[in-house]
Amino acid sequence: MSAPIAIELDNVSFGWHGHAALKSVSGRFAAGGMTAVVGPNGAGKSTLIKGIMGVLRPMSGSVRVTGAGRAGLAWLPQAAELDRSFPATVLELAAMGAWRRVGGWRRVAGEELERCMAALETVGLVDAAGRAVGALSGGQMQRALFARMLVQDAPVLLLDEPFAAVDSHTADELMALLCGLHGQGRTVIAVLHDLDLVRDHFPECLLLSGSVVAWGDTAGALDDAHLRAARAWRAEFAA
Repeated sequence: MSAPIAIELDNVSFGWHGHAALKSVSGRFAAGGMTAVVGPNGAGKSTLIKGIMGVLRPMSGSVRVTGAGRAGLAWLPQAAELDRSFPATVLELAAMGAWRRVGGWRRVAGEELERCMAALETVGLVDAAGRAVGALSGGQMQRALFARMLVQDAPVLLLDEPFAAVDSHTADELMALLCGLHGQGRTVIAVLHDLDLVRDHFPECLLLSGSVVAWGDTAGALDDAHLRAARAWRAEFAA
């Protein structure tokens, strides 16, 4: 893996067409941390991940990625944002994680092919390597995306609702895999909805509701007062 990477946010706001969806976020994701990003629908969780990845430009403020920069970030987007009709196999999807090492036009072979097959073995999809991604179930698609992330071998993992629309068995297996990756020293930042899962597995939590409500140890960030504040924002937002 590359040198340690930290992500620093300085009074940053993100949005579209002049409207800020997430305002004035300041803080730091330290190298090696494991942080859940939570909040009501529309709170800016996915917006934050896209802003860190550089998909969205800041409307104000700045994002600084130290160390290897964004080359050291792996992004697992929401499955709903992917075009499942794209003609690719499960193996080809996993191999997309190797593009920084092999380029976009070279055939994956040798050591890289072995890496891809090992990743598919890890997520339980080695027998589906030749299957079209459009034929996968929701849980299988998430496993394939995790395989791509494993192939990328990045020190920082950003995941946007990685357990959405999957069964509990798949969610448990992928959560165990994520904990194992964190145990290797990787930084994990994950958008999640299941607060019980957050409390069980994530020592740090960022609670958003259009801006930062709380950011720190999970027990403190998810105390009743902070959750009430997030819900109150949502009620006002929806009104």
